[in-house]
Amino acid sequence: MSIAKYNFNGKVALVTGGGSGIGRSTALYYAYNGAKVVVSDYNEKNGNAVVEEINLNGGISEFVLTDVSKSDDCKKMVDFTIEKFGKLDFACNNAGISGESNMVADYSIEGWHKVIDTNLNSVFYCMKYQIPVMLKNGGGSIVNMGSILSSVAFATASAYVTAKHAIIGLTQNAAVEYGTQNIRINCIGPAFIRTPLLSDMSEDVLDFLTTKHPIGRLGQPEEIAELVLWLSSEASSFVTGAYYPVDGGYLAV
Repeated sequence: MSIAKYNFNGKVALVTGGGSGIGRSTALYYAYNGAKVVVSDYNEKNGNAVVEEINLNGGISEFVLTDVSKSDDCKKMVDFTIEKFGKLDFACNNAGISGESNMVADYSIEGWHKVIDTNLNSVFYCMKYQIPVMLKNGGGSIVNMGSILSSVAFATASAYVTAKHAIIGLTQNAAVEYGTQNIRINCIGPAFIRTPLLSDMSEDVLDFLTTKHPIGRLGQPEEIAELVLWLSSEASSFVTGAYYPVDGGYLAV
């Protein structure tokens, strides 16, 4: 667990995909630094387990079941946050899926829409409803979860790569639109992180992916959560519209 570095007492954070992986670590880190946390996930069991962990350790957290690929669910998620805690200061739009693995000509139409809806459209839906409530309380910080594949290709992952590339553009555009209204919006680009998204990969594949990171290992969810918190804090008060790879040197090769 990270040492508390920020005074988020009185702040309210919302984390999508908060039931596992990067989202779980981010939710725990927000709580450890004093924020009240809404954990959003489509997996009720996982989401409630994170909430229970936060509350048992003296934090304050609530779970909301959400399918971020649906705009109505994203609105209900933000409405739930306001109902429970009265405002929203920080949002980490982290939920995502890897999708099917196929060449472009073989990629299914259904699979394409599923990835685009979950990984890209969801970020638009979330910000559409998060930004107005942040404006009401004078500002806030939004962190959208991109990827190293926001800037490079990866064969057989066209839908994922497309969605993650587009998140940078969406992040930058929103940052430009709301910069003078005290809402900062940034994007993080993790490399391959040891999360449930990699659980279906064989050790041989994981070993191969490890070789793509000059640092010699895959990342840990906590290492991404650390940057989410910094981008949420006043320590990053002059940072908006930025894309931060956290990649163990992946993009340097």
